[in-house]
Amino acid sequence: MAPPDAKTVDPKLLEILVCPVTKGPLEYDAAAQELISKQAGLAYPIRDGIPIMLAEEARELDTGGA
Repeated sequence: MAPPDAKTVDPKLLEILVCPVTKGPLEYDAAAQELISKQAGLAYPIRDGIPIMLAEEARELDTGGA
């Protein structure tokens, strides 16, 4: 059995993860290796295939607003 690619996240895990701030849904950005919470305006990093679900580790999204 081949080892999983470190750049992917288990789809079953993605189904159950929610934003720790809003408890809302997350979107997986494979190119940036991030989980995006549009409600919180945060992007949680994925390192070595492991989502880092800490608000202090997340970056703020550029909303393009004023």
